[in-house]
Amino acid sequence: MSESETKSEPNGTNETSALGGSLGTPWFDFAKLDFSRNPFAEMAARGVTDYGLKLLEVSSANAASAIDFLSHVLECRSVSDVVAISATEARRAVESAAARNRELFGLAQRLASHTGEPIRNHLVNAVRQAS
Repeated sequence: MSESETKSEPNGTNETSALGGSLGTPWFDFAKLDFSRNPFAEMAARGVTDYGLKLLEVSSANAASAIDFLSHVLECRSVSDVVAISATEARRAVESAAARNRELFGLAQRLASHTGEPIRNHLVNAVRQAS
């Protein structure tokens, strides 16, 4: 058996069609696409990076808060202290989650507007040129 006969596609088959992909789907070679000079891709990559960094920051803050809460709970001497600390931590967690969600929503909204605006402008220019 040759290598081409044994090599299977991502869906586990080795069937290809006249279009090049498995089961009649077109086969695109994304490795040939150069996104480095595409301003849309650069803006999207920057926005996604900012969003990902904010998610890491949120995760780090949540982990630190959980460790802090656990250390306070371990210092408690009575059940009433645990209940009081739990209530305080729950209130603080809700407030910080609301603030972080606002920040994440702002980043997502900015990402959508920064990447969508050039595409919209490009389409408007294309329609103007066509008419």
